[in-house]
Amino acid sequence: MRNFLHWFKDSSKMKRWIMLILVGVVFTSYGMGSLIVSNESISLIQAIKIVIYFVIGFTCVVLGLIFINKRTMELFVEATDDRIDTGKKVNVNKLIFNKKIYNQGPKIVVIGGGSGLNTTLEGLKKHTSNITAVVTISDYGENFKQNNEVMFYRQLEDIKNGMASLAISDESKMQELLNYKFTSGDLKGLAFSDVYFAAMNDISLNTAEAIKNTNDIFKICGNVLPVTKDKMKICAELDNGYLIEEKSKIAETVYDKITKINRVYLSPGNCKALPEVLEAIKEADGIIIGPGSLYTNVIPNLLVNGIARAIKEAKGVKLYVCNIMTEPGLTDNYSVSDHINAIIDHCGEGLIDYCLYDTGEVIPEFIKKYNLDGADLVEQNIDDAKDKKIRFIKENMSIIKDDFVRHNSMLIADTLIKIICDDLKFQDKQNDIEYIMMNSKLKADKQIKKDMILNEKYNKKLKHNHRLRRKMKRSKSKFANKYSDRIKSIRESDEKAIKKKKANISRKEKNEKKIEGMKKRKEEILKAYGKIKENK
Repeated sequence: MRNFLHWFKDSSKMKRWIMLILVGVVFTSYGMGSLIVSNESISLIQAIKIVIYFVIGFTCVVLGLIFINKRTMELFVEATDDRIDTGKKVNVNKLIFNKKIYNQGPKIVVIGGGSGLNTTLEGLKKHTSNITAVVTISDYGENFKQNNEVMFYRQLEDIKNGMASLAISDESKMQELLNYKFTSGDLKGLAFSDVYFAAMNDISLNTAEAIKNTNDIFKICGNVLPVTKDKMKICAELDNGYLIEEKSKIAETVYDKITKINRVYLSPGNCKALPEVLEAIKEADGIIIGPGSLYTNVIPNLLVNGIARAIKEAKGVKLYVCNIMTEPGLTDNYSVSDHINAIIDHCGEGLIDYCLYDTGEVIPEFIKKYNLDGADLVEQNIDDAKDKKIRFIKENMSIIKDDFVRHNSMLIADTLIKIICDDLKFQDKQNDIEYIMMNSKLKADKQIKKDMILNEKYNKKLKHNHRLRRKMKRSKSKFANKYSDRIKSIRESDEKAIKKKKANISRKEKNEKKIEGMKKRKEEILKAYGKIKENK
């Protein structure tokens, strides 16, 4: 009875369809009643009226039943799908399709760390829930015994950020929760994640087990796993033979010694990969390496025993996402080829099938900000890559986020899905459910992007509803659309320069007037002094 009454709530949106069915029943009954009750012969006009009543009534009943069934399905999916926010308009076909593609989507492994890993995960979780993020856990080469607690929290930074990026609903809320610091009491100064992981570490067998349990507790879209459960240090050997055993001092030492990194290595060198990570790589449809710090995030993951071999033997597509900007003290003056060659020198060939790199069309004003910190654009040279089997994909994937140059997360995800689809198509698997779902999702994403662009244009027209401005918008060139941010920043800098010039001119005029006044005053004083001298 309670469930039946639930249909009559405003949120259920059932009353309208029940009313439509009742209206249909009334019309149908009236038509049928008129036909049965009538004793005399029915005229043509009366027959037409009866047919019209019957058709309208029957149509209303059928439509009401269809929409009630559809709304019932929506309510069922809403109640069982955690990704749906209540109160929003729901498309049942989209919900069912999304549920299917998330559960049966491609299995993808992402290897990296830092902001690059988080960006990639944010894009991939819109395509599939079968994601495994593999991150490095190291003690950064610091004195682990003296700073045991501090190091434990520092080494889990990538884990926390990865989990926040894979949050089903809003990653910002997850990030806020994990990074929340207590402001009073005995826990003052501690972050929530510090307390939580400390407790989970005591409950579980080890840190790796604690992280795996956390994936289930937070119900994230996929899994975040440490590459190994063994404690390790990331060390570096420079070109001049100097050894660095503290990860945090690698970049600083390279600067001071004015040299380059010859290789990075793990200490101890016999760290074993987590079995779950090896299993995920083996079953993966796609493996993404990077983006991330080349020598402190990407290569250390690949150096763990078993990881590089598992990737080489994996049947999935291997995609390397190259960094957009260089890293001061680590990859100074590096090109795309240098990044690939560094991976090959450490782990051998066969780890990369495709390389995705940026076109280098970043707004100069933002490049200048990076230049101040010693960073620059990665050179677009791909000719010197040692592995000639690698296929290169050049895309404009740089976006500006919070005044930083970041990768376009959706572009990385779409590129990988397209490659997987092409691979399935090559294997003549166009009829496979996996191919059909991924291909449909890509088409849907393209349509969504087109609709977003059209909506933006429409909103702009509503905001500036003047014929002249509309004509100006229509006459915009491709260059103006592509470089609008750059043109805007150049105009702003020009305006500032003009204002500064005017201020300098006005200041100069004031100084000139002041000097002229001083000269006049000096002349007056000299004249007065001359008259006094004459009188004497």
